[in-house]
Amino acid sequence: MSTKPSEPALHLEQFLPYRLNVVGFFASRALGRIYGAHFGIDIPQWRVVAQLGEFGKLTSRDIGELAQMHKTKVSRAVRELESRGLVSRAENRQDRREAFIALTPAGTRVYAQIVPLALAFQARWTEGIAAEELKVFERVLATLTERGRHLAGGYREEEA
Repeated sequence: MSTKPSEPALHLEQFLPYRLNVVGFFASRALGRIYGAHFGIDIPQWRVVAQLGEFGKLTSRDIGELAQMHKTKVSRAVRELESRGLVSRAENRQDRREAFIALTPAGTRVYAQIVPLALAFQARWTEGIAAEELKVFERVLATLTERGRHLAGGYREEEA
């Protein structure tokens, strides 16, 4: 499809949403190698472990919202983590359709071992970028995230 001379052209390599997606892909893939090789867990499972490690007991719906994951991915990840003894479920007495999910002691140990690896990866990834530049980047990223959330109306990529 060609564009008319008066129409602006879209160059994916310069299109910010595309570039952010590429950066996210490489980050997930690199981190996935770390926790996949050391702990045998995949990206959705790590997201569940990370949310539970940071926030404690959550429902699947909470995890999906926090990690921007579709409910089926959350469910599969939780089921696998539960079968490996890394998470447990407890009935929500106020809403029996839901369960609270929490890390088991084994899951807490895995989380505690992955955190330093993830932080070391982040340090290596941002090595050579000045602290002031990282602060500006963090502010811009927070703004883009909030604007994206507003524009998407709560839409999650996995729902596409």
